[in-house]
Amino acid sequence: MSKAAISGYREKIIDISHQIHAHPEVGHEEHKASALLAGELDSAGLLVHLGVCELPTAFTGTAGSGDLHLALCAEYDALPGIGNACGHNMIAAAAVGAALALAPLADDLRLRLTVIGMPAEEVLERGGKVLLLEGGAFDGVHAAMVIHPAPFELATPALIAATKFEVEFQGRESHAAAAPELGVNAADAAVVAQVALGLLRQQLPGEARMHGVFDTTDWWPT
Repeated sequence: MSKAAISGYREKIIDISHQIHAHPEVGHEEHKASALLAGELDSAGLLVHLGVCELPTAFTGTAGSGDLHLALCAEYDALPGIGNACGHNMIAAAAVGAALALAPLADDLRLRLTVIGMPAEEVLERGGKVLLLEGGAFDGVHAAMVIHPAPFELATPALIAATKFEVEFQGRESHAAAAPELGVNAADAAVVAQVALGLLRQQLPGEARMHGVFDTTDWWPT
């Protein structure tokens, strides 16, 4: 397929991106985005399966039957209250655009091409990729590719795994004026821990990141 032929999809790809951006949907609720992307792939002749791995807004679209299996990852969920600030609308549109360009060549290249629609990418704990991986969506895939928008070009970005955990500080009540020495101030312990972690950052490897937030939801009785 020539560069000119691929360029012919330009307006369609931009329109897909704009539609998803105009109708942001949070994780596991991306019904419009999922239907839009799956519909475009189906119209292009890919074999589409909806609701894969028991995830209603996940899908796959496959072309070709070669020995080399390449997956293109499409993300399309939005951040709650913010929208598509991470550019998932562009990630989804780019995955579809790449599939439209490659699908007609898949058999000639002895390639099996699958677009995997991934919901709930913004959900840190057991997000869409984790659930799809556990459900077998990547079984037999030799390489998986995804693009992410950035203000610069970078073919091999540094990738960072993420995890989080909660720490609860417990104190002991005491009258602040009459007997403060009998109390244990949980807030002071949390502040000391936060300061210590901040000082630790300068000793961390360059690729490491560490962040913390205070959750005061249960501090005060209602």
